[in-house]
Amino acid sequence: MDVSMKRRTLLKVIVLGDSGVGKTSLMNQYVYKKFIRQYKATIGADFVTKELHIDDKLVTLQIWDTAGQERFQSLGAAFYRGADCCVLVYDVNVLRSFETLQNWHEEFLKQVDPADTEAFPFILIGNKIDIDGGNSRAVSKKRAQEWCAAKGNIPYFETSAKEDYNVDEAFLCVAKTGLTHEHEQDIYFKGISETVSEAEQRGGCAC
Repeated sequence: MDVSMKRRTLLKVIVLGDSGVGKTSLMNQYVYKKFIRQYKATIGADFVTKELHIDDKLVTLQIWDTAGQERFQSLGAAFYRGADCCVLVYDVNVLRSFETLQNWHEEFLKQVDPADTEAFPFILIGNKIDIDGGNSRAVSKKRAQEWCAAKGNIPYFETSAKEDYNVDEAFLCVAKTGLTHEHEQDIYFKGISETVSEAEQRGGCAC
């Protein structure tokens, strides 16, 4: 195998949060460097990709944008599978979007059912800090940081998709966190690879 191929890594990232918190805007700003004023609700799920170099690796982030409306949440289960990192997004000006983070966090873990729920990497983004110069803010940075600490010290970033503030930094952290998780998964999968090949020999399913 070509050495450069070995160093290419694909990371699947899921972005979750209430409708209207700016999930699509964050992704558009990060990948395409543009902010679209017109709001259009995401239906189902969609993804964008972004390549970046981390150390000697070429990392491709496959970022999945899932619909925030509850009626679409049932579509999410299939998209959650195989995720390397989950980004939770709320709007710092909307208390309700912060309060529902617990539900998004629990629902994701329920759907993915990782080997170690406490070790699965999450990142929290508080978006729209540019609005009204911060005067209409409903959730303090301290409160968000306390929530993150209670969840095992989740990294926290405050962003503005509109002003392109802290967006690159947040997603770089997502990539690095996802890479760490991927290495841990590799170690785990090496241990079970023999069992998988035995199942394949018997014509069983390895999924």
